[in-house]
Amino acid sequence: MKFSDKIKDLREEKGLSQMGLANATGISQSAIARWELGKSEPTASALITLSKFFGESVDYILGLED
Repeated sequence: MKFSDKIKDLREEKGLSQMGLANATGISQSAIARWELGKSEPTASALITLSKFFGESVDYILGLED
């Protein structure tokens, strides 16, 4: 599964909108939207923030492991 799909699935599993995820993590809603559309990729620091927030490894979030 691609990062764009994984991040959207994780967000929806938590019942969050893009803005809700943005508010919870301090990452901009526009960045989250671009990731979900596959138009950009997160920085290393954003990946760490997402990993801590979702309680998943960076490899899992990137779709490198199931």
